[in-house]
Amino acid sequence: MSKPEIDNSFLAELTFEPLTKNNWGKLVELFGVKGGCASCWCMHFRLNKSDYEEGKVNDGNKNAMKELVWDNKPTGLLAFYEDIPIAWCAFSPREDFIRLQKSRVHKPIDDEEVWSVPCTFVAKDFRKHGVSVALLQGLIEYAKEQGIKILEAYPTIPTQEKLPDAFAWIGLYKSFERAGFEIVDTTSKHRPMVRYYID
Repeated sequence: MSKPEIDNSFLAELTFEPLTKNNWGKLVELFGVKGGCASCWCMHFRLNKSDYEEGKVNDGNKNAMKELVWDNKPTGLLAFYEDIPIAWCAFSPREDFIRLQKSRVHKPIDDEEVWSVPCTFVAKDFRKHGVSVALLQGLIEYAKEQGIKILEAYPTIPTQEKLPDAFAWIGLYKSFERAGFEIVDTTSKHRPMVRYYID
């Protein structure tokens, strides 16, 4: 896949779909043999540590994600460019993410019903071109259509200029800021809690 000429018109052509049985193959295409990152299949936040590590072999995490999709559970949003899947973000009610429930620094700050966005993934050839911001903007529009009122995320503020890709998958704060998210908690200095309140 060659890098396209990325400009505003390119980003405007992106389309977005929630992950379903019908487009499951597109997630498989996007994540590739590595399952996104080290056979994660976006299950890191959904499983406790031992189950997650066990799921890295024999397609355990892949099958766990597939089971959620086949059960019609909300899992995330795919971004497409000309029918090519180029980006993804996990997106579900906060209580669906076990790791968040157990987090010491990202505890709920109130009793509001929120949908969490704990990780994002952009295909290698499409990184550093504004796709993450466009993905989040697409997510906001989709959430509006679904009647969702609060989006919450836990992105990183890098402490070094060059951030390894594996750490970028929780999302970069600057991308969320550009999409209109605001910091609502700084218990973790470099992993603030951010929210987008939908009117």
